[in-house]
Amino acid sequence: MEKRRIEQSTQGDSFVFGRKNYLFMFIGIGFIVLGYLLMAGGGSNDPNVFNPEIYSWRRIRLAPAIVLLGFAIQVYAILLNPKKEQE
Repeated sequence: MEKRRIEQSTQGDSFVFGRKNYLFMFIGIGFIVLGYLLMAGGGSNDPNVFNPEIYSWRRIRLAPAIVLLGFAIQVYAILLNPKKEQE
């Protein structure tokens, strides 16, 4: 009886996510980091001078869309079932 418990516990010691899950997670993290890098900058060295570059299309539209895409990829990576693909 004791031997069976030991065998069952060692068989259950596997990762929660599969290789494909982690691959999609890293891709999602890459998209999130890229989005935040695209948002950076556009400020002014002189506080008395307004720089309209802060409201550029890249910072207002593109970068947040890429960040949201990265979070969507993260959700997909979490919900992806690796055991379904092995069968």
